[in-house]
Amino acid sequence: MKKTVHVVPHSHWDREWYFTTSRSKIYLMHDLKNVIEQLEKDDPYESFILDGQASLLDDYLKWRPQDKERIQQLVQQGKLIIGPWYTQTDQLVISGESIVRNMLYGMKICEAFGTYMNVGYVPDSFGQAASMPQIYREFGITDTMFWRGVSDDDVKCTEYKWRGEDGSVVNVYQIPSGYYIGGAIPEREVELAKFLHQEPFKTTWGRSATDQVYFPNGFDQAPVRENLPELVDRMNQLYQDEYVLQFSTIEKYIAAVKARHPELEEIAGELINGKLMRIHKTIFSSRPDLKAMNTQIQHYLVNVMEPILTMAMQLGFEYPVETVIEIWKLMFENAAHDSIGSCVSDTTNEDIYMRYKQARDISMNLVELTLRQISTAINNPQAKEITFTLFNTYDTKRNGVIEAEVYLPQKEFAILDQSGQALPYTILELTDQTEYVLNQGNILDPVKEIYLPEKVYKAKIAIETTDVPSMGYTQLTIDLKGDTSAPLQEITTNTIENEYYQITVNSNGSLDILDKTNQVLYQNQGIIEENGDDGDSFNYSPPVKDFVISSIDAQPTISIQQSAIYQKIDVAFTLRVPKDLAERAEKKISASLPIQLTIVLKKQSQQIDFKLTVENQQVDSHRVCVLFDTGIASKFSLADQQFGTLQRPVMFEKEMALWEANKEQWNEQPIAIETCQSFVSLFDASHGVAVMPQGVREYEIVGEAFDTIRLTIFRTYGFMGKENLLYRPGRASGESVIATPAAQCHKTMHFDFSVAYFAQGFDQANVAQRAKQAVTPITLYQSAEFLNSRLIFTLGPVEPTLPANFSLFEINGNLTLSVLKKAEARPGYILRLYNGLLDEVGHATITFNHPVNVVETVDLKEATKEATKEALLVEKNVVTLEKIGHAKFVTLYVE
Repeated sequence: MKKTVHVVPHSHWDREWYFTTSRSKIYLMHDLKNVIEQLEKDDPYESFILDGQASLLDDYLKWRPQDKERIQQLVQQGKLIIGPWYTQTDQLVISGESIVRNMLYGMKICEAFGTYMNVGYVPDSFGQAASMPQIYREFGITDTMFWRGVSDDDVKCTEYKWRGEDGSVVNVYQIPSGYYIGGAIPEREVELAKFLHQEPFKTTWGRSATDQVYFPNGFDQAPVRENLPELVDRMNQLYQDEYVLQFSTIEKYIAAVKARHPELEEIAGELINGKLMRIHKTIFSSRPDLKAMNTQIQHYLVNVMEPILTMAMQLGFEYPVETVIEIWKLMFENAAHDSIGSCVSDTTNEDIYMRYKQARDISMNLVELTLRQISTAINNPQAKEITFTLFNTYDTKRNGVIEAEVYLPQKEFAILDQSGQALPYTILELTDQTEYVLNQGNILDPVKEIYLPEKVYKAKIAIETTDVPSMGYTQLTIDLKGDTSAPLQEITTNTIENEYYQITVNSNGSLDILDKTNQVLYQNQGIIEENGDDGDSFNYSPPVKDFVISSIDAQPTISIQQSAIYQKIDVAFTLRVPKDLAERAEKKISASLPIQLTIVLKKQSQQIDFKLTVENQQVDSHRVCVLFDTGIASKFSLADQQFGTLQRPVMFEKEMALWEANKEQWNEQPIAIETCQSFVSLFDASHGVAVMPQGVREYEIVGEAFDTIRLTIFRTYGFMGKENLLYRPGRASGESVIATPAAQCHKTMHFDFSVAYFAQGFDQANVAQRAKQAVTPITLYQSAEFLNSRLIFTLGPVEPTLPANFSLFEINGNLTLSVLKKAEARPGYILRLYNGLLDEVGHATITFNHPVNVVETVDLKEATKEATKEALLVEKNVVTLEKIGHAKFVTLYVE
């Protein structure tokens, strides 16, 4: 039977890689102009796929706005195929809310031109996340086309069904040999006559479930192939007994496959098999400094900025829609698989850093201004010369010790809450900045009498808070005549403790941590391990001759400080390590690697906070990890994906057996080094341990019994691509001639993470909610007239009309809040919650502290789900959600 070959012209357009975005934009101006001209001709060249990312239209029209109507006409004619993404996002490192917003904004841009390709098209993403089927379905997408992550050991055919972690199913049309397989059609007759009989077509098309096969004609940054119609005609003559070649699109190809009604196999979960194509499993730790920035900014945007802006909107302030979109677009540009993967040149890396810096700076200043507008408008009769306003962007009322940076007129004062209760505080750092602050002046009203202190100290302080309202604020009173300070003092014992933990630092710097809830002692926690990295920007790979250095073999310097509310252990090591891979192979050590591990335990805190600071100036090509021995022998780790929890094997036994038997058939070794969104944990029925990284989010479960969580802190390397790695044999990925000396990270770096110990099972502990709290800090804003100067910019007086306390809503139940933001096209706001449990069904009760007119279940395009519109009963401003299954999310519109 003849096969119909769907010839689909396209270009895969990396916005940056070994080249910069600036270079690709210049070439985009040239190549896309040619595509437009080609499509406007009257010939068989009917359509062109613009790589599924609308950002290319933004880039092009910024410099060629005169072509907007031409593009619009081609899109409406179905000739130029655009969307649905904004950029070709990574799926494993990037957060769920980033992925959702990427597609949402991509679709909105495309709709302004006409329509978008309604296919989850991801030709080059390094693996497919288990949350994607649900995300696609909630956007109205039932089909996806991708390359990487599934091999012929997983499924027989290249068309199959994919069941996500939550149970959602989409159809897959895989291009297992890559999006470029038809990009190099030969011109000469002899070669052209052999072309379709060679690999990869011979194998790939043989695996098709129907007589319809996919032939993508394009390549990276490739221009339009102007003589493609002629080549298609010639191939139709040469292969007339086997194939009928026709110009097509991805959607037409999918429709043709569906018309044959094939019985499709089903595959489930995240798709990370690296046999037939590389998925670069350890890209999670490449350029660790930027990975940390990505983690921190993603958390900040969703857990701080957007809730603050939504609260402000409810209080009558304007929601800065376009500013928020600009911030997210900067993040989307960095979310592209090569960019966030960090498999880039040093000069490209500088651009990525700058976009992170811009996103961070814009968002933080936007939040600062918004907090200032709210804080100065509060009508609080108890307010004095200085106020501290606490903003809680979590969905329940909170207590506990927070840290903040403030300006103080003196070292002793009192802090009082709304009920007049004294709140203890501890000054952690203090710097005299009297001259700097007071000499800046207040120029708006020089006649007005304001409080001007004699001294001004810039300080970092810890404050014990009480009853900070859910998704709201409370304002504290600062009494300069009182004193509620809890001084920080050096102690000589080697133990600190609070209500939940007793932490003992051993002479070798390791920690013994007693969980006081169930009296389980975890010994030898927080051991630091350093080893070689013979990999490149795409993959960590151990050297053939490695040499592992452990912190327990060093002589640490230990200091301990404590107050009534805050305790800190500083453990400083100077590890002696090999300076490079050559020394490591000889077990020679000539370099110093100073590391300081700071452990903070706060009053009433159920988590222990860590900061690792490293002076990495002397060492090349190595990796540093920290280990937590849980004592829980495990076959699976539990970690969160974008929406919900995954159970991952600690070792891929079946795949490793196939690898050992036929290494030459595999592109990558199937290692179990994984990523997470906010936690990784090991549990049994009665207890468990969760590590919550806030920098690099890469882990491996190690130990003879697979009972130890090894968190990657950072790794360094010197080349974009290298050949013949232990974990990735064969050719180099990327460009082997491009050195990346900046990826050696010769600088001081800081990495934060937290650890929590539990005296119950995973679902009972609700680790997802605890991890969410860990990355959702209570934010303090200080208001004082002497600060209204160049220090924070001068603003005029504000009429105080807001209450001293405010709460938007409170949520009770076992669901985890994912996002709170303004709706895109309606005046209300969007709430999204998900089930982060493993087995239990999710439920939540939302109590709104404002009149509610509308609460609707919506999809990810924020359109009302008609089938469920009547199911949400609002009684006395309360809404109840029930029977939310494993890893399911639900999105609400509230007005």
